[in-house]
Amino acid sequence: MKQRTIATVVGSLRRESFNRRLARGIQQLARVHHFVHLEIGDLPLYNQDDDPNPPAEAVRLKTAIRAADAVIFVTPEYNRSIPGVLKNAIDHASRPYGDNAWEGKPAGVIGASAGAAGTAMAQQHLRNVLAYLDVPVLGQPEAFIQVKDDTFTADGALGDKVRPFIQKWVEAYLSFVELHLAAA
Repeated sequence: MKQRTIATVVGSLRRESFNRRLARGIQQLARVHHFVHLEIGDLPLYNQDDDPNPPAEAVRLKTAIRAADAVIFVTPEYNRSIPGVLKNAIDHASRPYGDNAWEGKPAGVIGASAGAAGTAMAQQHLRNVLAYLDVPVLGQPEAFIQVKDDTFTADGALGDKVRPFIQKWVEAYLSFVELHLAAA
């Protein structure tokens, strides 16, 4: 399998968030690939007035997305939807109209939450947004991770019970990326 550059977008700004831990676990399971974490916490709020002269942080984000072969969105669920910081990053990188850095990037959507439904609603909302932006998204398997005491080890790594499921998700995602990029 060819080494790919995969951008990860974590929809939580908390340094030790469940989703940041999950993103690190995914990276460890797919070591053959190069992962780039996209920083979104420093983006100003998207303002269409800035389209002719976007902020440097938005230019940096779009450049990193374009340099990646694929992207993984790792998101928590806030109030039954995606976090505002994630939506803000998506808006910055897809604007102005006709200059969408996300377009065509094969994506994976995954998330972790303490709630019983994991991040199901957030993932569904994110999939709707990505469909509009012409981002092909892995459909199956879906991964709504409910965080329990054994989901992560004391040092933040994936726990023994969840690791095989995440490994299967990673393998399916990487196959999806290869199929999509071979067809492009």
